[in-house]
Amino acid sequence: MGKLSATAVKAASRPGKLGDGDGLYLVVKSSGTKSWMVRVQKNGNRRDFGLGGASKISLAVARERAREVRTWVELGLDPLFERRKAEGIPTFREATAKVLAQHRSTWRNEKHEQQWIRTLEAYAFPHLGNVQVNDITGPMIRNVLAEIWLAKPETARRVRQRIGTVLDWAYASGYRDSEAPMRAISKGLPRQPKKEGHFAAMAYAKVPDFIPRLRERESYSRLALEFAILTAARSGEVRHAVFEEFDLREKLWTIPKERMKANREHVVPLCDRAILIIERCMELRVRNCELVFPGMRGRKAMSDMTLTKLLREMKESCTVHGFRSAFRDWASEETSHQSDVAEAALAHVVKDKTEAAYRRGNLLEKRKLLMEDLAAHCCKGS
Repeated sequence: MGKLSATAVKAASRPGKLGDGDGLYLVVKSSGTKSWMVRVQKNGNRRDFGLGGASKISLAVARERAREVRTWVELGLDPLFERRKAEGIPTFREATAKVLAQHRSTWRNEKHEQQWIRTLEAYAFPHLGNVQVNDITGPMIRNVLAEIWLAKPETARRVRQRIGTVLDWAYASGYRDSEAPMRAISKGLPRQPKKEGHFAAMAYAKVPDFIPRLRERESYSRLALEFAILTAARSGEVRHAVFEEFDLREKLWTIPKERMKANREHVVPLCDRAILIIERCMELRVRNCELVFPGMRGRKAMSDMTLTKLLREMKESCTVHGFRSAFRDWASEETSHQSDVAEAALAHVVKDKTEAAYRRGNLLEKRKLLMEDLAAHCCKGS
């Protein structure tokens, strides 16, 4: 017989633990909430397992669950894993939904989540979507990847990483008794072809002739692209820019760390032409919209393909990101500005910790001069 009674459980109010015997405890918190816990010890190792809240779990049920946990431990089984199995193991699709929900607050924008969903829906769900996570084997994962491993190498690597993340969550949550053998799976696939080259870039010498063509017509996409060129910023940083980030009097654009690749705040000096672009966007501002360069839907950012489409319409084969490469080449070959100033303008992270500690400043004054020279170079043809 246990030491507790249903009446005692209901009356308990002092914070602490009330023992029922055989490791079962009623835990009373200072807030007044009560829950059940069973303490099990074997081979010198002690573990505590929660059994649920006392408001929903009766004393009799708590005793039964405690006996079940003790039996599992005696048999050498993991109580957490066994309980998960008893509750029902999710399918890969269901587990993916739980992982996305947990990661949502850590992502900088919705685009990342949509990429996750699209890649898994296209390549993983047709094979694994309705399979319980504990039944997914290495060969099953390999078969998913084999179809695209050589034809779409970058996509295949992302699918592999995302499947691994879901199954790692399943293992940590007690739904699998082993981790997914992702490294072994990769070893069993053929060597992928090496990626050649970088983002296609416009030669920096051609940029001054490109700018007047860009200004032939006015649109948000053309203003955004010119602004990106003049600031050497990434496409996403420009497309998601909001008016409150700009101090036009000080001629500065402060991008919050949440929107930066390196998760660090970045301050961009603005040349006169960049200021004029922001002022023009203020004149064109969509009502109740904070975005400087809104998309076709008015209050949402333009898509990452909008600027690429503009370049294709202008018969240019380069990429938007390639203008950052053009800037770096120009700074290196045509100016006397120091390399670390150009790297700071690109918001690149210094990998060498000693060097990073040595130059903790953001080199803002030097970058102002660099960006003024960039504007003079880009606008000399207009």
